[in-house]
Amino acid sequence: MFAKLVKPLQSRSNEVLAALLPKAGKHQSNLAEAMRYAVLSPGKRIRPVLTYLTGQALGVPLTTLDNAAASVELIHAYSLIHDDLPAMDDDDLRRGRPTCHKKFDEATAILAGDALQALAFEVLVRESSETIAPDVKVKMVKSLAISSGVFGMAGGQAVDLAAAGKKMTEDQMERMHLLKTGALIKASVMLGYHLADLNNEELSQALENYAHCLGLAFQVQDDILDVEGDTEIIGKPQGSDHVSDKATYPKLLGLKQAKETADKLIATAVASLGVLKENAEPLRILAEYVIKREK
Repeated sequence: MFAKLVKPLQSRSNEVLAALLPKAGKHQSNLAEAMRYAVLSPGKRIRPVLTYLTGQALGVPLTTLDNAAASVELIHAYSLIHDDLPAMDDDDLRRGRPTCHKKFDEATAILAGDALQALAFEVLVRESSETIAPDVKVKMVKSLAISSGVFGMAGGQAVDLAAAGKKMTEDQMERMHLLKTGALIKASVMLGYHLADLNNEELSQALENYAHCLGLAFQVQDDILDVEGDTEIIGKPQGSDHVSDKATYPKLLGLKQAKETADKLIATAVASLGVLKENAEPLRILAEYVIKREK
């Protein structure tokens, strides 16, 4: 069911991204190549899929959702490039391939991340999106900017780096991950909501609650996979968080309780979708996929 639902959207996302990314040019060929390498590497495209599924649930055409879905994946790709740098997590492997700074060089990787961040916002406001009202574009830009900055992803990464080797409480860890991972998950959902242009407070709150729980569950499961996952499947070295002495849910709660926490979060996320009635089914399927554990 999940594959049938998501694979067409993953393929669509890849096609849109490939068309939006710069081609290798005469003067910036290495930079453009690095951008394409990072973005078009194999990935689940969970964030753009969330934008597509949320928008579809609210009656928004796929063509209207394309640029927003691409923008959130561009921000995600930029964050992965920078997270992998020697000054940050210092990883050699991402999505089963050498990280951007290993494939190219550190300076090119930094510039590729910078350029992808800029491209994400340019894509959101392109004149070709003439069917989208200017005030809706402003809402989307604000949502994506907040989720990417000091009160979102970048702020969460700063907390994560500062916490290495230190003991955190569960509340502190939750706040860190709601910034580092959850903020962009929330933006992915809310971009789809903004494009529906409904101005429905009950629906907006329901989707925010869904995204809040989903984003946190996503990170809990990521921590679990660092313990149990296979390097070839998760696309990065298994146990890398342990080697870096990072604060993780299994380390804090134990593996069993970490799994129970992820399950409870997904149950709460799904319960938040009641306002959507039958239109909630695709978002429910996606949420349950996040914590699917195959032996």
